[in-house]
Amino acid sequence: MEELKLDSKIMFCQMDELDDKDRILVETAMAATDNSYSPYSKFKVGAAIRLDDGTIIKGANQENAAFSITICAERSAIYAAQAQHPEKAIVSIAIAARNEEGFTKEPVSPCGMCRQAMVEIEQRYSQPIHILLYGRKGVYVMDSISNLMPLSFVDLN
Repeated sequence: MEELKLDSKIMFCQMDELDDKDRILVETAMAATDNSYSPYSKFKVGAAIRLDDGTIIKGANQENAAFSITICAERSAIYAAQAQHPEKAIVSIAIAARNEEGFTKEPVSPCGMCRQAMVEIEQRYSQPIHILLYGRKGVYVMDSISNLMPLSFVDLN
């Protein structure tokens, strides 16, 4: 039996350490939490995507009493970008969340379905997505979804 070791590279920084483009994207994701419809969980998630031409698309989680049709902020933004600009690659995504007490202390991480959607976007455009996860303590920064999902299911498999 052989043991494999999987490494994930995740940087941790403060907002003032981000470059202007990343800081603006995180601030846009934070503002997108205002667009959340989350009467059941009271957990408001916002996402902001930057396309390869600099266009920014926002998304927010949208809940429903039939939970299976609820959509996360990340997929809301990804699908809006793909519907409006399918020829443009997604190069960055920022995610922020807040509850009734304010923005989360720790950075919030995308769910498995959102990670899978990001894996397929990376595959579709043959380039990684820069990921920024905001929390009051700081921001996790990753160069690719593979840092959150190293053994992913893609068409190449």
